[in-house]
Amino acid sequence: MGIVLGTNQYGKAEVRLVHVDRSTPQHVITDVNVTSQLFGDFTETHLTGANGAVIATDTQKNTVYALARTGGIPSIEEFALRMARNFVDKYDQVTGSRQEIEQYSWGRIETSADGPHDHAFVRSGTETRTVVVTKRGAAETVISGLEDLVVLKSTGSEFWGFPDVEYTSLRETTDRILATQVAARWRYGGVDVDWDKSFTAVRQTMLDLFAGTHSYSMQQTLYTMGQGVLEAHPEIAEIRFSMPNKHHFLVDLSMWGLDNPNEVWFAADRPYGLIEAAVTRDDVPADEAAWAGIAGFC
Repeated sequence: MGIVLGTNQYGKAEVRLVHVDRSTPQHVITDVNVTSQLFGDFTETHLTGANGAVIATDTQKNTVYALARTGGIPSIEEFALRMARNFVDKYDQVTGSRQEIEQYSWGRIETSADGPHDHAFVRSGTETRTVVVTKRGAAETVISGLEDLVVLKSTGSEFWGFPDVEYTSLRETTDRILATQVAARWRYGGVDVDWDKSFTAVRQTMLDLFAGTHSYSMQQTLYTMGQGVLEAHPEIAEIRFSMPNKHHFLVDLSMWGLDNPNEVWFAADRPYGLIEAAVTRDDVPADEAAWAGIAGFC
């Protein structure tokens, strides 16, 4: 029986960077968390400890800062592509690179006297924009997305017709609160994309369809959102969702002689239903290797 080194990668995880674009009096800040990983011919460092081929993880960290200084961060997709190309195109032993970036949202502070402030900001909730770029040789794959997009509908949602099997206790309803915390990732078919424009449009499409769809299940809402994104955005090959059902239960007030016409609800944080699915084009080849390491999506 022989023992050999299997699939491997290494890099610097969670490099925090805040970039301030000062090219105009109205500053722009980009707040990101970057994880850089390389794969290639690194057998010797695993087998013998010889580090002649190893691009140090500290070097990868410093590359994040240097590329931010020399080219800014016009979009996280473009920055991740620059990072990947820097390593794969520069070093013969690096055959591929995976760059993962999270971007945290900031909005301008609206002052009472002057409106939006030029250089004062406030965090815009918990929503995070994401990207994973994988480069293997000349082949480049971009998977963009978002996390923690919390949405709720106070009506326009039903859930009924499910089997009444052993241990079933849930009551059917034709009027319920539907709430979820959307995590979505979508794979582009190429890299010739206006990244910011596409991200903004995809996000708006998802919001429009969540709001406008009369829902009979979270699954139906998820699929409708994915179908709408693919129909409106031909540059996208597939989209995947992970959507927990943030349950709201109607409170029984009858013991105090009070009715409750769907006004008072208990918001439960756990346990929760977890709905996950991919929506794809049937004429686009799958690319499971690009999804490797992206947790939380089937």
